[in-house]
Amino acid sequence: MIPGPVNTRVWPAAAAGHLPPDAPIEVRFQDEARVGRKNGLASQWAKRGTRPRRVKDLRYKNACIFGAVCPARGTGAGPVMPFADTDAMNRHLEEIGRTVAGGAHAVLSMDRAGRHTTGELEMPETILPVFLPPRSPELNPVENIWQYIRDNRLSNRVFETCDDIVEASCEAWNKLIDTPRKIVSIGLRQWAGAG
Repeated sequence: MIPGPVNTRVWPAAAAGHLPPDAPIEVRFQDEARVGRKNGLASQWAKRGTRPRRVKDLRYKNACIFGAVCPARGTGAGPVMPFADTDAMNRHLEEIGRTVAGGAHAVLSMDRAGRHTTGELEMPETILPVFLPPRSPELNPVENIWQYIRDNRLSNRVFETCDDIVEASCEAWNKLIDTPRKIVSIGLRQWAGAG
């Protein structure tokens, strides 16, 4: 089956002749993760024959981590927002633009969520968006990043307030950014020319 048109909007970095022929290119992957009170449960070690008790919150409050990683450099950029909309996405794009190496351009791989394809996005000059095929989260290494963060930093917890959710999400993301080797090991993909 042949997919439909990717996106008809012309982005600034996609304009003919905009990218210098010798400009270094960074491959980045982007996605959002909802983190909240209705969090998951992860496996934990326990003495054989015992069943450890874990807490589970059933209330509805959440925040959103906007994350983008560059596995080749072991870096990332990601603000934590109490909501996910076009304004939040624009702030995320600004953050990504600030972390692109000097003189380089970023190819930003992302899904086709409405906030990624809207005409209201303010795409920095150093970023060229590339959209993944529909229903193909397995092509986005950031999905594996979210699983790692949830399993190792955010599961088996109860958050009292929305501020606690934002704080825990920031802490989890910052711990990941402080370990570039983890970003490399989770995010490198040979098919993306980055491994």
